[in-house]
Amino acid sequence: MIFKSVPVQRLGTLFLCLGLLAQTGCFQQHEPADFVVINGPDPESLDPAIITSQADGRIVSALFEGLTRFNAITAQAEPALAKRWDISGDGIVYTFHLRDGLQWSTGEPITARDVVYSWRRAVDPATASDYAGMLFYVKNAESINAGKTADLSQLGVQAIDAKTVRVVLTAPTPFFLELCAFWTLAVVPEKAISRHGDQWCLRQPLSVSGSHTLEFWHVRDRVRLRNNPLYWDASNTRNNVVDLLPVESPATAINLFEAGQADVIWDKSLVPTELLDALSQRPEFHKFDYLGSYFVRFNTTKKPLDDPRVRKAMALAIDKARVVAKYTKGGERPAEHFVPPGTGNYTSPSGLAHDLDLAKRLLAEAGFPGGESFPTDLEYLFNSSPLNKNIAVELQRMWRETLGIQVKLRQAEHKVYLAAQSALDYHVTRSSWIGDYNDPNTFLDMFMTQNGNNRTGWSSADYDRLIRLANATTDPAKRNELFRQAETILIADELPILPIFFYVGINIYNPNRIGGIHPNILDIHPISAIYAKKASSAAK
Repeated sequence: MIFKSVPVQRLGTLFLCLGLLAQTGCFQQHEPADFVVINGPDPESLDPAIITSQADGRIVSALFEGLTRFNAITAQAEPALAKRWDISGDGIVYTFHLRDGLQWSTGEPITARDVVYSWRRAVDPATASDYAGMLFYVKNAESINAGKTADLSQLGVQAIDAKTVRVVLTAPTPFFLELCAFWTLAVVPEKAISRHGDQWCLRQPLSVSGSHTLEFWHVRDRVRLRNNPLYWDASNTRNNVVDLLPVESPATAINLFEAGQADVIWDKSLVPTELLDALSQRPEFHKFDYLGSYFVRFNTTKKPLDDPRVRKAMALAIDKARVVAKYTKGGERPAEHFVPPGTGNYTSPSGLAHDLDLAKRLLAEAGFPGGESFPTDLEYLFNSSPLNKNIAVELQRMWRETLGIQVKLRQAEHKVYLAAQSALDYHVTRSSWIGDYNDPNTFLDMFMTQNGNNRTGWSSADYDRLIRLANATTDPAKRNELFRQAETILIADELPILPIFFYVGINIYNPNRIGGIHPNILDIHPISAIYAKKASSAAK
């Protein structure tokens, strides 16, 4: 398809009309990078065991690598630190063979012992990793993380020799190689962590195992990455210096792009919704199917949200089609279930449709007819962005006008918002989830009782059992049916969450200027594969 170009002058006029022009001169002057990326909020951390966001993951995945990595085109797992592997006939035992000559960026050898240490650290409850659940498919990982098994050596990962790692799973796991590519399972430097503790990733030189080293991280300015010459695949890294800017404002992001101070905008959340129609006609606009869900979490430990009837009433009161039509503007689809369409070969069950009469009846049954006696201190927590604020106001209005419920809005900076979710310091909160791999499990196992990404306080023995059974069977049809039963509990029976819409993927970059970005349903783009076709005017 040929896109009709919209002149920059016209977009500038649109910005002015919308009041979107923002300051773009707040970034320090540096030597030019090969290319500059608008990446989202400042990193929470650079520790693979600690980070939780996709924005942080893009940086950390360039610094630290695991046994496998995601292919730049297919987003499927391919050999990385491991050159090959053997899988037992029952699918339980994986034997990984490391490449010859692997080195940390500081020159020390990377060995099988480093893999074992990194995985043990990730599941150690002292690390407090929200993503420890990514390793629960490894023997004894869940028991260790829950504090039931104190001996970390009982984790089902072993260094047979310096270049051989043996992993024992609890059951066949068809997506295990994709898990090995995820940042939580990346190999980290034991010596540096032992020496510097929680501050290890802030000490220079940072010892890394990935394609890039950390040149510097200046808060509210940028993270600068540089090609790691000791990386095993350094000859195929397509760039030398890359800058990632911490920008949360869509207005600032698009103005930096238009001014030539940035080359790539990764996320749709960083594109002004009001400009999507105009931008979609330009060759810099790239839209694609994407495995992501925008949803609401309920804190089920707080009254009256501990009552499923209240949660269900609040869910039934929301007209998702109206929210999408009024605010998202990118072709998103209203979500009556949680797992996005196109995830593996899975089809979700139907969830709850918009039903005002049933919503009112359930709220009355819970003891709050017409909203009478309903607590007046209920808050809706959301992280700062124009879209999130618009949706928050719309949900607030629907709950007030339909159910007589008064909900206060609580806007928070990104790090505060994440911390509040983790601490269950909220009543209702805006949430999102992007698939970590192409399988329904990546959306469903997060609401198991022990999973650090649950963040609702909700626990269901039946739900946990169904997820475990699904992941223990090798019959695809039976597995999907078990997942459907579990998702029904999640979205129709218990409702610790309220799905709102499914994301679409949008990247902004000039294909004549930037290469190596390949749209895929996980929106995974290894930094090592991206390159500048022409000299950059950004980051000067």
